[in-house]
Formats: sequence, structure tokens, C-alpha cells
Amino acid sequence: PEDGRLGGVDHPAFVLRNLLIGAIVGAIALRYFYVRHQWQRQMEAEAQARVQALAARIRPHFLFNSLNTIASLTGTRPALAEELVQDLADLFRVIMRDAAGRVRLAEELETARRYLNIESQRLGERLQVEWMLKNVPEEARVPPLILQPLLENAVYHGIEPAAGGGRIEVLVTCNRGMLRLEVRNPLLESEAERHREGNRMALANIRERLQLAFGSQARLETEIRDGQYRVRLMFPAEEAPA
Repeated sequence: PEDGRLGGVDHPAFVLRNLLIGAIVGAIALRYFYVRHQWQRQMEAEAQARVQALAARIRPHFLFNSLNTIASLTGTRPALAEELVQDLADLFRVIMRDAAGRVRLAEELETARRYLNIESQRLGERLQVEWMLKNVPEEARVPPLILQPLLENAVYHGIEPAAGGGRIEVLVTCNRGMLRLEVRNPLLESEAERHREGNRMALANIRERLQLAFGSQARLETEIRDGQYRVRLMFPAEEAPA
């Protein structure tokens, strides 16, 4: 029709109105996705900052003892002193790396061994370590320094208070795609409450790091059994994408 009406509808006005509605809807959608993107970036930044802050708390307080041990060996056993310096340097290299990233399980276990090697030289025969490894997925990616704080607490609260020292057991296994890391140390009855209090911060730290990395799929459990304090971590054994 000449007046621009189609079926009783003002065609130009109809098109204009729909274009306007479409533009408004489009603007709202763009704003939504922009805000959502910014929110995700903020959440990721906050999560990364939290991980870095948590990892920053993991600083081996055995540093001065280690340096004293190294100093005492320098004159009598220089080769061993050099080995311990290398172990200490490697441990701190791990501490200073990107806390939000992940490392191969094999690297995490090597870091744990280096830590225990340093402590073994300081404590001598008082510290015995038993490794129980079965179906270990060495390429699985884990948060760095997830095991060493448990070992540090085991030494500090389980071995040092005992006159004769004791044995730390480290269990690493994988079943149905779930990785299990467990640390067991002797527990004196008189030290039970002190042990719980001493472990509280480290366990809260590790629990939050696991949740940030794996969400509800991760678990942290503790128990006192057969005269031992046991800490168990379980989370998916994820490998880096090919």
C-alpha cells in the first residue's frame, strides 16, 4: 500500500520498533557477557592471589637448622655439605615458582625426598622413612608443595618430640583415577593435642589449595590410628593435555 501500511500495521514504525528492541536486547546481552567475563577474570585473579598467598606461608622453618647442619659438615664431609646445599636450593626453587601452576607428581615426590634428605642429616638415625609406592602416575599434575608441608609437620610434631625418634610412612597410590597421598607419623599420647593444633594451619592451607585446584573432587582426611597420626589427600590424577 502507498501509505506504508501492511495489513493495518505501520511498516516503517514496525521495523524501527523491532530494530530498537533488537538493539536494546543486543546491548543487554553484550553487557551481560562483558560483566560475566569481567567477573570470571576477577574470580580467577582472586583465586590465583589466594593460591600465591597460601603458598607464601609454606616456608620451611627448618632453614636455620639446615644451614647449621651444612656448616657443621663443611669441614668434615664437604661432598655431603654440597649435596645438602643443592637440595636446599632446589627446594627453595620450587617454593618460588608459580604457585598457581602444577607440577608432575614425579617432581613433587623428588622435592619431598630432598626435604627428607636434609632432615635425615640433621636428625640422623632418629628419622626413619618408609616409602610405599604403588601404581604411581608420575605424569599426573599436582599443586606444588602439596606433600612437603605434611612431611614437615610429621618431623616437627611426630619425630622431634620422641626421644628415640620414629618412622614416617609415605603412601602414594592411584585407584580408579583418584590419586591418594598419605603421610603417617608416630604420635605420642602426650603430644596428641599439640599435634592437632600444630597441623591446623597447614591442613587448612592444603585443603583450600586442593579445593581451588580440583573443587569438590578433592578430599583431605585425618585420623589417629594404631599410634599414628595420618593425613590423607585424595584428588583426580589429571595429566597435562597432549
